[in-house]
Amino acid sequence: MKIIKRILLGILGVVVVAIILLVASVVVDFAIGGGRIDKVTNTSIPGVNGGPEVKAYVAKPQGSSPFPTVIMIHEFFGLTESIVGKADELAAQGYFVIAPDTFRGSTTSWIPRAIYQVITNKPEQVNSDLDSVYAWLGTQPEVEQARIGIAGFCYGGRASLLYSLHNNQLAATVVFYGSPETDPAILKNLPGPILGIFGGADQSIPVSAVDAFDAALTQAGIQHEVTIYAGQPHAFVHDVAGIRAGGAQGEAWAQMLKFLDIHLKHAGSARTGQAIAYSGKFDWNYYFMLAYEHAFGTASHMH
Repeated sequence: MKIIKRILLGILGVVVVAIILLVASVVVDFAIGGGRIDKVTNTSIPGVNGGPEVKAYVAKPQGSSPFPTVIMIHEFFGLTESIVGKADELAAQGYFVIAPDTFRGSTTSWIPRAIYQVITNKPEQVNSDLDSVYAWLGTQPEVEQARIGIAGFCYGGRASLLYSLHNNQLAATVVFYGSPETDPAILKNLPGPILGIFGGADQSIPVSAVDAFDAALTQAGIQHEVTIYAGQPHAFVHDVAGIRAGGAQGEAWAQMLKFLDIHLKHAGSARTGQAIAYSGKFDWNYYFMLAYEHAFGTASHMH
């Protein structure tokens, strides 16, 4: 009996030490990460309704304005050079692109802190900051107000979906491997068409969940495209170099461009949804598997 107690105490001790080290690593990363966000932003946006200033990266296209516009939402790591590169790449195709920092100054490459960022920045807060971004876009003469869409990656995919439910003025939504919503009663409130891009080898989002998302959008009567790229991991559309190299990254990016070309650049779809207050439950299993994917799984080679 004493041996069992010692073993259990030993296991408990290891767990406690691991938790302490994990917390300490987040604190250290925060301490050494000051100024990171300033290196990837070029614009400060006033907060609305008493909210704080929102920093963002803005990429402007060449040519005559006003332009169709895309709000681009970063992954759970925060706003990084990868997103800045994608914003520039999309701007080169004729879109005014704004990539806001939705974590209020926090960005990292350390997975435990990335999870902490998601936990501590609630969807309601993110939507509020995106309201500031949307209001600012309304003051920019280069922006075509009837043609504003949103696209996001990973955490940003889910955030894009939630903001589209919150703001029924958006013309199109793009979700890159974000945790999907599968309730038709919720999805029917989307304001316009939606594109969903997922990886078939993504362990954080099972193919069955993607199929359920597709079926729910059909039942809700929402115009949509949902594509699963066979054999691709989570976060497979990694950076501009990969996009330009072709393969699945290039194909997925080209699919987004075609979708935006139809629904944003040349059309500006009619709004159909009703804005609702919805954030959903925090999906602990999704983010646990997401951390595993980036640390050890099929997405780990991206780092």
